[in-house]
Amino acid sequence: MALRARALYDFRSENPGEISLREHEVLSLCSEQDIEGWLEGVNSRGDRGLFPASYVQVLRAPEPGPGADGGPGGPARYANVPAGGFEPLPAGPPASFQPPPPPSTFQPLGAGFPSGGGALQPCGGGYQAGYQGGYPASQGSDDDWDDEWDDGSTAADEPCAPGGGGSSSSAHPDLDGAAGGGGAGGGGRYRLSTRPDLSLGSRGGGPAAPPHPPPGAKSSATVSRNLNRFSTFVKSGGEAFVLGEASGFVKDGDKLCVVLGPHGPEWQENPYPFQCSVDEPTKQTKFKGMKSYISYKLVPTHTRVPVHRRYKHFDWLYARLAEKFPVISVPHLPEKQATGRFEEDFISKRRKGLVWWMSHMASHPVLAQCDAFQHFLTCPSSADEKAWKQGKRKAEKDEMVGANFFLTLSTPPAAALDLQEVESKIDGFKSFTKRMDDSALQLNHTANEFARKQVTGFKKEYQKVGQSLRGLSQAFELDQQAFSAGLNQAIAFTGDAYDAIGELFAEQPRQDLDPVMDLLALYQGHLANFPDIIHVQKGALTKVKESRRHVEEGKMEVQKADGIQDRCNTISFATLAEIHHFHQIRVRDFRSQMQHFLQQQIIFFQKVTQKLEEALHKYDTV
Repeated sequence: MALRARALYDFRSENPGEISLREHEVLSLCSEQDIEGWLEGVNSRGDRGLFPASYVQVLRAPEPGPGADGGPGGPARYANVPAGGFEPLPAGPPASFQPPPPPSTFQPLGAGFPSGGGALQPCGGGYQAGYQGGYPASQGSDDDWDDEWDDGSTAADEPCAPGGGGSSSSAHPDLDGAAGGGGAGGGGRYRLSTRPDLSLGSRGGGPAAPPHPPPGAKSSATVSRNLNRFSTFVKSGGEAFVLGEASGFVKDGDKLCVVLGPHGPEWQENPYPFQCSVDEPTKQTKFKGMKSYISYKLVPTHTRVPVHRRYKHFDWLYARLAEKFPVISVPHLPEKQATGRFEEDFISKRRKGLVWWMSHMASHPVLAQCDAFQHFLTCPSSADEKAWKQGKRKAEKDEMVGANFFLTLSTPPAAALDLQEVESKIDGFKSFTKRMDDSALQLNHTANEFARKQVTGFKKEYQKVGQSLRGLSQAFELDQQAFSAGLNQAIAFTGDAYDAIGELFAEQPRQDLDPVMDLLALYQGHLANFPDIIHVQKGALTKVKESRRHVEEGKMEVQKADGIQDRCNTISFATLAEIHHFHQIRVRDFRSQMQHFLQQQIIFFQKVTQKLEEALHKYDTV
């Protein structure tokens, strides 16, 4: 029979896919099992979606016959439904009683909610739920993206359309990839789950394991959840993964491999490395000249096909990657500027920043192979708008985000990892990043101040010397002696040489100091990313320590604690691999940049020396 529930408190929906409740309202439930504290149902206004399980009381009449659900001897099918029945609903909560806070942002466990877009949509007579592992940080409407690229949807974009963004496996979320038989793509997908209730025994359509042990069984402790639901560890999905609440389908191409290298864990190398140039910033217009923007020409070496992108496209890509990869440092983009966006100096500086950004993206073994990044580099947006929109929306509906992202990590055997050694390395890297950040700030300030002095102070001082020398030459010309004419000309030439040296000082920061400051700005972005990455790893390690304490006290099974430690090892492997990659590119970048700086300094002082030598030779004929 249909399951119903009565709302105990008012609830106002705040996110896509949720529905609002009114106190004492009767709802129809769609599922017998709450997922991370959320239930799905239909309210009295016909809206279907999610609401907190703690805000309702399930109304489920017992069926006749012994052993029926809810009857004597039958186990309760809801964790929040007492086996002995229900107490009458009170007229209202006490005046001092506050409703419990709703669970944190819902992240699907894959057991009952297929992947897809935002709200529930009719699909073949039923409903398809479109939830991701957390709500995208910057997923706006199509109009917010681009008027000419996203002015409408296509049939292929609909979740229910063949070949569209909706997953064909969503109708049977509990089937393994091998069970697909002759289904399209069945051999390329398989289910990974960290949830005990999604074991092999519960996948064949039989009853799921009860959420609580039967009466009389020894109760076991559970690892507590963080009280701060806005911490990076929680928002990234790390907590849900470590506690065994992640479940999803992982394609073979989505696996991210960590291997053991000579210096520890590292990302598996990209088998098809490439680079990408960023050139020819050009001012473009649309809407008959009413709107202007700068377009950059990108030419990847692996396709050699040029594409044009605006800064807002870079910004969209950055938001997608930062959301998808919680343990990878996605390089920051050059800063935005409200005014002067079309000034030549600003455009040139932004292009140089994008060159550094693209170099780091293309050299990262994981980011370089990401589908969203490859779509960004290869899709000819102006030639095929439909392909661009499909790729963009596919990236925005990616299932492997949040807790599910960690399911894509493939790591070496856990025996190769010592948690105490990992903790020591993480603490050492944390101290390193703090010291490097302070040093980078100091160097950036010093370089900026020195460049300012060269452009204004040094140029002005050298020109003062030149002007004074020319004044002396003009004074000597009053002598009217023929044998002093050569000296007068030599002194005037020396004054001109000092003027030219002043100009060289003013132009030099563009050649040596500015590139150093561009590099420091990029690495300051990386250093700002690592506190969150370290926080995820530290949060996982805290859960391991807590589970071990429960085992020592006899409150938790060793097998359950081992599962928590294995999942913590997965996060630790990925964190150490990212730290190793950071050190690799740091050595590469600062080596090449310091070589470039010193080479430009040598060229600069050679030019200064040449000017002085030319002035010196003028005195040989006096």
